[in-house]
Amino acid sequence: MAPEERADAARLLRGFERRFLAARALRSFPWQSLEEKLRDSSGSELLLDILQKTVKHPLCVKHPPSVNYIRSFLSELIRKHEAAHTEPSDELYQALAEVLTAEEPTHCHRSYLLPSGDSVTLCESTAIVSHGTTGLVTWNAALYLAEWAMENPEVFTHRTALELGSGAGLTGLAICKSCRPSAYIFSDCHSRVLEQLRGNVLLNGFSLAPGTDARAQHPGPRTTEAERPQVTVARLDWDTVTAPQLAAFQPDVVLAADVLYCPETVLSLVGVLRKLSTCQKDQRAPDAYIAFTIRNPETCQLLTTELGRAGIPWEEVPRHDQKLFPYEEHSEMAILKLML
Repeated sequence: MAPEERADAARLLRGFERRFLAARALRSFPWQSLEEKLRDSSGSELLLDILQKTVKHPLCVKHPPSVNYIRSFLSELIRKHEAAHTEPSDELYQALAEVLTAEEPTHCHRSYLLPSGDSVTLCESTAIVSHGTTGLVTWNAALYLAEWAMENPEVFTHRTALELGSGAGLTGLAICKSCRPSAYIFSDCHSRVLEQLRGNVLLNGFSLAPGTDARAQHPGPRTTEAERPQVTVARLDWDTVTAPQLAAFQPDVVLAADVLYCPETVLSLVGVLRKLSTCQKDQRAPDAYIAFTIRNPETCQLLTTELGRAGIPWEEVPRHDQKLFPYEEHSEMAILKLML
């Protein structure tokens, strides 16, 4: 195989690997490029390479996506193979047979590969809305904010970060693994989200600081374990938390992703940001970054209007070029930097 062909094959394998481990929609996979490759005599070998990078990947074996997802992926892979080759692939059929009778659990895993070679693996609900909340799955703006953070690690290095509405924990875990914060406080208010969040922190090799269920608790002195941040999971209700409770966290940076679901949520968010603006550390308020997918322009307009009423200046962060994670290509996302 020529060097250019090897590079093309490697890109194709990487595309399948990243999308499959993150359990992205099958329509987002590079099927057309695969069909073109399958017309070559090396097509069967390529399919086996894809199998090793997806269903047989060590991350998938240990922390698999949903059974239905694996089943649908293998069925599509077999269809592509049968359309190009007359000889059946025993390996593909065997892999499918292994999941045909498996039961579908209520939770699945998604894994996101980091540039360092490390990964973030999350246990998530198989339903978008579960137990009355959308916080049990990862949304696109969390991926977008994590990408931006890894391009701008100096924002977090040796600093204490407080995340509002952490959900499944993708953004914070990526920052903890890539940006060397001294401490990171994940927060949410839904009991089931907090339970899953604690599990995801442990799943990714971090230990939890004592008293992680406190409504607001300073993360305490930094541990010396190989520059690892001290991680806290806190229950934080935006409507009832007080400014002194927020100040106890002593945050240098505040961030949130995909928390603009309705006007009521926007008002609560601005309310807690106003309280955070009074939290002085070293004679300055924390930096704040809010990432969101632009689903409803009126909701975004409400956010900027309410920030103006609260006297919180803001500016839009320039779009970053490096796309590290697979998410919807046509999603319009933005990050606002707030001057608290």
